[in-house]
Amino acid sequence: MQQRNGYSILGYGCMRFTRNGNTIDFDKAEKEFMRAYELGVNYFDTAYIYPGSEELVGRIIEKNGIRDKIRLATKLPQYLIRNRAGLDKYFDEELKRLRTDYVDNYLMHHMTDINQWEKLKELGIEDWIAEKKKSGQIRNIGFSFHGNTNSFKAILNAYDWDFCLVQYNYFDEFTQAGREGIKAAHEKGLSVFIMEPLRGGKLVDLLPEKAKREIASDPHGWTPAEWAFRWLWDQPEITCVLSGMNSVDMVEENCRIASEAKAGGYGPAEKEFISKIKSYIIESTKVNCTGCRYCMPCPKGVDIPAIFSCYNHMYSENKGSGRLEYFQTVALRITPADASLCVKCGKCEQHCPQEIPIREKLVEADKALRPWWQKIYLKLARRVMVGRKRG
Repeated sequence: MQQRNGYSILGYGCMRFTRNGNTIDFDKAEKEFMRAYELGVNYFDTAYIYPGSEELVGRIIEKNGIRDKIRLATKLPQYLIRNRAGLDKYFDEELKRLRTDYVDNYLMHHMTDINQWEKLKELGIEDWIAEKKKSGQIRNIGFSFHGNTNSFKAILNAYDWDFCLVQYNYFDEFTQAGREGIKAAHEKGLSVFIMEPLRGGKLVDLLPEKAKREIASDPHGWTPAEWAFRWLWDQPEITCVLSGMNSVDMVEENCRIASEAKAGGYGPAEKEFISKIKSYIIESTKVNCTGCRYCMPCPKGVDIPAIFSCYNHMYSENKGSGRLEYFQTVALRITPADASLCVKCGKCEQHCPQEIPIREKLVEADKALRPWWQKIYLKLARRVMVGRKRG
């Protein structure tokens, strides 16, 4: 298994273990987990809110005596923290679940806006981190992120982080943190970890039939998953790609790809091919937006590319997926960025190279992404996850 910065380039995302009802199948999960370890995976990522995951990971590690041979990551549910005591409460509970006295990589979970970090600072998070690092209970500190590039860079520059975890794949190249955010993190010396390399399997199972046929007939002989993984590992800025593997066959196949893929291994032909596959996906979307952001900034703060990306995902994937992405990347910002702010000035349309009727499409997108019942839910969620803007 290749490594970058001391981490295996393939990491194990411990969110999608097989369940029997509400219980994780321990024997099956242990076989998959340990097979990954045997093949060189040394990074295992879990979180407080993954049901049963921390407990299961702790049992596997203890039973097999491998705690000092792996790098273990889990996450602080920062959206549940209300006071300084809450920091210790959740952290101590996680250590107990994981049956360990330290965490190699600890993340602020699900950051979407700088306001979340500012609230944690008011509660003393910086001193708390310093104490935990000094005691050795936390070795590296980072954050996981869902939001736009500007919000990512604001959080990135707000603290001396060791690493970050972002959603990134060939279809999300210019959304969320995006390629720009990843390069910025790398330039600051952070290790960059990737989640959703296959968009939850959608870049495999839900590809348009035209794309599937193109991949099947290509002489490389690569599967859809292999194209996606190799696209990521081609980029030297990326340290480790997480995969939620839930079969031994999947573990062995992903480890094989990780042993072969090299940074710089994607030549012009491969890049052209993946652009073609991406174009097939875009053909099935509602708005021909490439995420170039020439329409930005909107004078009223509407994040036009993010809204269109979510709207497209409602149709290239499914409605729930698009609305979830909207919830994560637009709705949870401290400064509103939704389409209801549009005053139809038309400045965006003057700069759009795709000649999209942006004002018209924003109305369509907003109606689809925010039905009346969704607006109620989003309002409540903002209060819990972000809180009100401070004056």
